[in-house]
Amino acid sequence: MENFLDELVKNVQASGRYQFISEDLIRQVGQSELNKGRKLKEAIKLTRSKLHQVAVAYQETPIPYNQLNETLASLPSDLHAPEMLNFCRETMRRHVSTAERLPILENYYNEIFSALPPIHSVMDLACGLNPLARPWMPLPDDAVYYACDIYEDMTDFINRFIVYTGQNGSASMCNLTRSIPSTSVDLTFLLKSVPCLEQLDKNLIPQLLQQIQSRFIVVSFPGRSIGGKNKGMTDFYSKHFEEILNNLPFESHLYSFHTELTYLLVRINK
Repeated sequence: MENFLDELVKNVQASGRYQFISEDLIRQVGQSELNKGRKLKEAIKLTRSKLHQVAVAYQETPIPYNQLNETLASLPSDLHAPEMLNFCRETMRRHVSTAERLPILENYYNEIFSALPPIHSVMDLACGLNPLARPWMPLPDDAVYYACDIYEDMTDFINRFIVYTGQNGSASMCNLTRSIPSTSVDLTFLLKSVPCLEQLDKNLIPQLLQQIQSRFIVVSFPGRSIGGKNKGMTDFYSKHFEEILNNLPFESHLYSFHTELTYLLVRINK
């Protein structure tokens, strides 16, 4: 079985769209398919399909990080310089999750942060390209920003962005179904990631929320499908998530933006 799993991982990684996804996640999904008695060829196909659903589908075309790194190096390092703001916007447009947030970007973070005390540290889980929205977040210059995602090339790029712009913090690879970062912060983002995580482990979210090391958590859900259809998604997600919250020690505050259903969770100290 182990030899089959190694062969599966090798075959999945041979495709450019899957090359930089966490090997741990590929192994996890592949092992699950092999455990069902799948033939190797079928298990490879189904592993790719699952990874496409939870990750690859959100990048319409591969993100050219080498090109982006070269462009970044030519810009002023000031986060709020016009050239840097334009770079951040155009780069976020390359990922479906952040592209959808661009029309409401400034209002989104201003409204959420207005309900919070001063925030000095952030953890951005399954971050995508959201760390590039930092210039629109009302955070102090010395705030620490941590981020993690399943893509090695993406987290390398975000690390380069953090260092180049003189921020405190770092980005790293993570598979949240296996391990949850233990760093204690003021605020955690989990933006539009719950549906993807539940495709990998339908029982994960209550455990994840309880283990997150912050008093405040912002959890959001997409208002539309990747194809742009509504399909009653906000009603479904709100009902489902509020059922999860019923048994957890959080106060919740709902924000309904045009493109994104968002909850601010405040941990209740017992």
